[in-house]
Amino acid sequence: MPTESPKPPARRTRLTSERAGELYDAVLDLLREVGYDALTMDAVAARARSSKATLYRQWKGKPELVASALRHGKPVHLGEIDTGSVRGDLQAMVCSADKAQMEKDTALMRGLGHAAHTNPELLRALRELLVEPEIAALNAMLQRGIDRGEVAPDVPALRYVPHMLFGAFITQPLLEDRPVDAEFLAAYVDAVIVPALGL
Repeated sequence: MPTESPKPPARRTRLTSERAGELYDAVLDLLREVGYDALTMDAVAARARSSKATLYRQWKGKPELVASALRHGKPVHLGEIDTGSVRGDLQAMVCSADKAQMEKDTALMRGLGHAAHTNPELLRALRELLVEPEIAALNAMLQRGIDRGEVAPDVPALRYVPHMLFGAFITQPLLEDRPVDAEFLAAYVDAVIVPALGL
């Protein structure tokens, strides 16, 4: 009796960028509606009219899907900015989103920050897929400034630029009870980061 040949392994089909964008939009909408803890892969699949199997094939689980959606939803990617000066790059980075979008994103990140403190897998995914690539792109931006002679390589503030930028997003709502906007961030860059870098 002939033996049945083994089935080839299932191929991981790549989603089109348009379809991935639809899935990411569904994730972000649900995050804003129910928060991270209540978000489920079932809910994402239903909202995006997708199968749960597709979600797990493309992303290992909820933390990776959420972190990828956040990265996709960013209004600007630092790696795409190169104005020819560090100040210009920083200003282009902070002035790219409209006020309503920034308000929504600030509330979303505040909720996710709390969730990340209680969920190590989410924290790991956010660091790997969102935070570390952004810091790498920011460091590349600063390195271009060093290479052009704009920034001295031994300026102590270089190491703390990511801290200063992330801090601005977190502290503005806390200290003044109003969301971050492009006007505040542009002024913050010129008052704090530019002088700290000796520009």
